[in-house]
Amino acid sequence: MLEPTIPLDTIVHRLDRLAGQYVSTLLRLDPEDVDRTVDDLLGQIGDALGTDRLMFEICSDRPAGCPAARVWSRGGSPVPEVACSIPVAVATRRLGVLSVGSPHDDREWPADIGDRLKVLADLMVLIIQHGDPRFASRRTSDQGAAATATAGCADNQIEDATEFEDIIGDSPLLRVAMMRVMEVAPTDASVVLLGETGTGKELFARAVHFRSRRRGHAFVRVNCAALPPTLIESELFGHERGAFTGAVATRQGRFEMAHRGTLFLDEIGDLPADVQAKLLRVLQEGEFERVGSSQSRKVDVRLVAATHHNLDAAVAAGRFRADLYYRLNVFPIALPPLRERAEDIPRLVWFFINRRQRALNRRFTSIPPEVLAALQRHPWPGNVRELENVVERAMIHSTGDALFLDDSPGLPQWARSRDGGTLEAVERDHIENALRRSRWRINGPGNAADALGLHPNTLRFRMKKLGIQRPKELAVVRDFGLRSA
Repeated sequence: MLEPTIPLDTIVHRLDRLAGQYVSTLLRLDPEDVDRTVDDLLGQIGDALGTDRLMFEICSDRPAGCPAARVWSRGGSPVPEVACSIPVAVATRRLGVLSVGSPHDDREWPADIGDRLKVLADLMVLIIQHGDPRFASRRTSDQGAAATATAGCADNQIEDATEFEDIIGDSPLLRVAMMRVMEVAPTDASVVLLGETGTGKELFARAVHFRSRRRGHAFVRVNCAALPPTLIESELFGHERGAFTGAVATRQGRFEMAHRGTLFLDEIGDLPADVQAKLLRVLQEGEFERVGSSQSRKVDVRLVAATHHNLDAAVAAGRFRADLYYRLNVFPIALPPLRERAEDIPRLVWFFINRRQRALNRRFTSIPPEVLAALQRHPWPGNVRELENVVERAMIHSTGDALFLDDSPGLPQWARSRDGGTLEAVERDHIENALRRSRWRINGPGNAADALGLHPNTLRFRMKKLGIQRPKELAVVRDFGLRSA
């Protein structure tokens, strides 16, 4: 029997539970079960909302044999008007649309419910793609449109991306990780974030905290690899005055600071063995002693841990306690490396540009296709952190409104290679290199015009045509009559 009026909080809770349930289903889904899973999910969304009809349409990239539209309706109910439509899109291509019928009480869906429906619509696309073998190794094909996007378009893309903190991207692997966060965040379960360095483990830890009931309390971060072994215990659990040389005052530890909140232990695989034992006790009993004290203290902390180590191998080698590993590893979330989500690189590049261009006194409106192609070919061993550094270096290097990679000596060959670029891009690159080598001198000894075999006035005309401008910091040096170092 359909509930006449379902409270909005109840709907939100039901939709969150569905997202978590079907993310887990996706991870172990057999391709032959795809149709049944999508139909079941539509029916459960309809029950959660209290509506009589839903329709999910596949707009593009439909697997062979997959129907263009899937409709769920409650038997014998009249067809209601569509209350809202939730699109699923990657870059400029729309993949699907979830259309939801009006509820019985004719109220409008608030933004909280719309956000949950968008997650579920994304999940339906992932489930359908899961049944298509083409998507096992496929990448989004329309990256060229992002290459010529204007700064205004980039701003709009960033607004959409930051709905999930600063986790930028639309790739399937990243969406699954986000949905895993939404599944576990409302609980108090311990979480382990597994991924290479630079994959954004702290961002995901913050996402878990701010989607939990603890979001009104502290989020405390400790980098276990950055602390010497002699200080880690005091840093985590605090110490009493006189507990050791230099302990001139009593000090709270990070566990006490994170009481009723979340403690994020980064690089937990580097914890010493004695600290692992004390950490296990906190997780099991919720109590600990400060260094130099025999008084037990109670604490209520949700733990999120992260590591780039293989903890299974560390346990087998005896470097990490097996009992602590099983206590921590309640809900692991694997974060994909950047090389496995290359389709996210254009949005990430624009995100870094918009975040840093004001501080660097730059304004970029385009990224040449050959620059994006070079960025997407690179394996990125440092992941997003490495990409951010490369983009900032390119912003400092570029003098016009288009972003070009720095080709200074010592950089990897991938950054210096621009084969296949347009004639104008190659000419701009050649002139900028000559100007930098001559410290932007156009006249006088060692000037760029002589190096290029051009008359100084011809070089000025080419610079104006290509939009090449002298860096402002050099212009200041020139105006004050100083000699650049």
